[in-house]
Parts: sequence; structure tokens; C-alpha cells
Amino acid sequence: MNISPAPRKRVVLLGATGSIGESTLRVIAAHPDKLELVAVAARGNWEKLAAIASAHGVRHVGLFDEKAFAAARAHPAAFPAGTRLVGGLAGLVELAQLPAADIVLVAVVGTTGLEPALAALNAGKDLALASKEILVLAGQHVLAAAAKSGAKLLPVDSEHSAVFQCLEGNPHASVRRVTITASGGAFRDWPVDRLTTVTPADAVKHPNWSMGPKITVDSATLANKGLELIEAQCLFGLRPEQCTAVMHPQSIVHAIVEFTDGSMLAQLCPPSMTFPIQHALLHPARAPGVDAALDFRKLLTLDFRPLDEVRFPMLRLARETMTAGGGAPAVYNAANEVAVASFLAHQIPFLAIPRVVEHILGQLSRSAPADLPAILALDQEARRLAKSEIENRESRI
Repeated sequence: MNISPAPRKRVVLLGATGSIGESTLRVIAAHPDKLELVAVAARGNWEKLAAIASAHGVRHVGLFDEKAFAAARAHPAAFPAGTRLVGGLAGLVELAQLPAADIVLVAVVGTTGLEPALAALNAGKDLALASKEILVLAGQHVLAAAAKSGAKLLPVDSEHSAVFQCLEGNPHASVRRVTITASGGAFRDWPVDRLTTVTPADAVKHPNWSMGPKITVDSATLANKGLELIEAQCLFGLRPEQCTAVMHPQSIVHAIVEFTDGSMLAQLCPPSMTFPIQHALLHPARAPGVDAALDFRKLLTLDFRPLDEVRFPMLRLARETMTAGGGAPAVYNAANEVAVASFLAHQIPFLAIPRVVEHILGQLSRSAPADLPAILALDQEARRLAKSEIENRESRI
């Protein structure tokens, strides 16, 4: 009896030119019999996006930035013949609902991906989510959209993918605690007094991972771990006290799930995003990986250390945010995005990032937005206040 091979999953990749996008392209290229890229989008690097579209034969292309979109339209020969080019947020939303797609991977930085993510779920497309800010900002709405359409919500963050894999087949009530791991970032071994001298060039050098500048700075402040704890609480229906983090410098164990009987399951793999990306795109199937697996015939040491919330105040603020609930997660995320951008622009010092976030949380954390428009309005208000606070700080220097 002849058994026909399963049809290829058709993938839309939003954020194709970043580090997640590059890893996703490697996974797709490694499994041409299982995955097909049908649409790509990026913020502004139209030349790199054109090269990706040409290499993969993609004819649905989007650019968020208006100037980049105009430049791309002025160079149609850079794209495959017959390419349909769309621009702005509306273009990303259109690609997310593409009838030819089965799964949409959202890897755009920040909250730009929220509307495309919701559009994909509302259209019944499975959503592979790499932008943690989306669930932090509007988790209940994203989960509701997935539940309504029956689409799958698949985490791409290495920590949440690890939790997802450990929880498969286990009842929710059997979970006591979820622990995600943190590398500690670029300054985990620096003396605390040296942190006053940190420059943006220092902060974007991660010891384990190759990532974009914003998330690498978040790794150094541990804001990324704070966002991941908030996301884990939402994604897996946990109470704040069930979400913990521990420092693990090797970035090999990505999460540990403890069950009510005291037993634990952990997910291990090398620090490459190809592993969680492939799991999301091929789920529930598995296939040979793109990168080499761990080799236990070689010396392997796994270290775990408690996290110091005095050294990493963004982690403390995340816990307070989880307890406060309401609009606090949106405020935490928005204020952090503004503060990190200002640090990277040399406008504030590294240690001012958590101070700005704490100040804005103190002003807005009690807000409880009733719906998605109210959440988006709170996000914008938090950004406005954060920019104002930073301008005031600059004027006092």
C-alpha cells in the first residue's frame, strides 16, 4: 500500500531579517519536504529581504517601514518576478491572513506583531510566537482568539518551548512549579560597582546567544526573564508564585517543570534557536535537527545559581508586575522598550533602565484596561511618560 507523504506546512515569516528569522530560514532550508516559505516580512532591510525572497522563491513580501517599502517598490527587479509587495502594519496583517498559509511565525521586535498575530489566529492559522511582548501586552486576547478559532499557539522562545514540551501529556493540576533559566547576560560576572560604566557596545555582547540589540540588553538587565515569567504565567495558566527563574550560565537546560509528586522534567539542547523554532514549525512531528545535539561523551557541566534581585531589579519589578496584574505587564513592557532604546542611543546610563521602569510602574500600574483598545492606549501612555521621564533626567544631568 502506498502512503502519500504529508503535505508541506506553508509558513509566513514576519521578521525574516533578524536573528530569529535567520534561524527559521535555516530550519526551512533543512526540511524542504516538510516546510515551504510562502511569505516574508521585515521592518526595513529591504535588500536583505529581497535576497531571502529570491533564495526561497517567495512572492508575498512585506515591509513595515514606509521609506523601506518605497525603496523596495523602486527596485522591483531585486525581487522574484510576480512578487506582491505590501507595506506598513496593514501589510503585515494581510500576510498573516494569507489564504495559502498554514502557520505564521511572528518574530518582529516589540509589540508591532500584536495585530498580525491576532489576525493570523482569527483566520485560523497556527501561530508560532517568538515576540514575548505580545503575550505580555495582551495575553488574554491572544489566548481567546486561539481558543475561538481552534488554531494552535506554539511558543518559540527557548524557555517557553521547553515548558511546553515538558508539559505535553501532563494535566495542569499536576504542576507545582515552572522554573525557567537565565544565562545572566553580558555582565553576570562583573562587579556591581563596574555596572556604572556599562556602554551599549558592552551590553550587546551576549556570552551564549546571537540576538538583536534590544533583547541582548534585556538579557543583561534580566528584563527578558521578567517578560518571560509574565508570559509563562499567561501562556500556561499559572499563578505568579508558580513561576520562577534560576541562573544557568551554560544555557543548556532551558526550563524545569516540577510536579506535585516532587519529580521534575527538564528540556535540554544547545543554545541555538533552531531547536525551539523547528519544534514549533513541525509540531507535533519531530525530525533531525539543524544543529548538532548535545554529546554526553564529552565533558559537560551544568551550573545553577540563585538570581540576585538586588543586582537584577528588573526581575523584582516583574514579580511585582505579575502580582499587580491588570495593566501592569503592559506598562512594564512599554517603559522597558523606551528605556532600552534610550540607553542604546546613549541618552541614559545602563542602571537607569530599571529606575525608569519602576517610576512609570508607580504611576500607571494600578490601571486595569477593560479591552484591547484600552490596553493599547495604556501602552502608548506608558511610552509617553517614560520618554518624558528620560527627558527630565537628561535635563537634570
